[in-house]
Amino acid sequence: MRFGVVVFPGSNCDEDCFYAAKDILKKPVEYIWHKDTSPDNLDCIILPGGFSYGDYLRTGAVARFSPVMKGVVSFANKGGIVIGICNGFQILLEAGLLPGAMLRNKNLHFICKYLYIRTENKRTPFTNLCREGQVLNIPIAHNEGNYYADKETLDRLKENNQVVFRYCSNTGKVSDEFNPNGALDNIAGIINKKGNVLGLMPHPERSAEGALGSDSGLLIFKSIVSWLQKK
Repeated sequence: MRFGVVVFPGSNCDEDCFYAAKDILKKPVEYIWHKDTSPDNLDCIILPGGFSYGDYLRTGAVARFSPVMKGVVSFANKGGIVIGICNGFQILLEAGLLPGAMLRNKNLHFICKYLYIRTENKRTPFTNLCREGQVLNIPIAHNEGNYYADKETLDRLKENNQVVFRYCSNTGKVSDEFNPNGALDNIAGIINKKGNVLGLMPHPERSAEGALGSDSGLLIFKSIVSWLQKK
């Protein structure tokens, strides 16, 4: 079982993701440079957070054309497990691997804090060790995390159970009060229809050890390992 962490110019959470895979999960992991065209012999690809290419144009809009993304798209289309975190989520949207788009936070400010998300679908490679409705305490750090999709797309996401995480209270209540960025329907993370590509704005790699204030994020990484071991 081998993980790969893509590194774009401006990535700043690549080392955190590498550490989570290597030192916490104890799994082989390698960096994938943005100019690589064919990431090989991997079981899971991580697109980390940061400011790829300085967030010029739109977040993820330039990274989407990196040579490595051809390989990532091919890997995903073949059923490979892909997780995009924060800027990685934005890149997946721009690349068309996930539906919808990101807008600036409703308050137009960068937000960095711990908050709560509710697990809406536990039958995915990323949540199979979670309970349905389980509340996770995971931090966010973004300026453009306001998820948007048209009504048809949103209806399709709900119909196919593609909404994996929603912002909520510490007891699991989902309402505008607990929506940090204005995201449509309190959406914090979604998967593609096939279920092998996840994008989420919260940072599980920043909550993978108790010393960080929470180890809720470790459930997501352990779920990936559990899923791959059963394949």
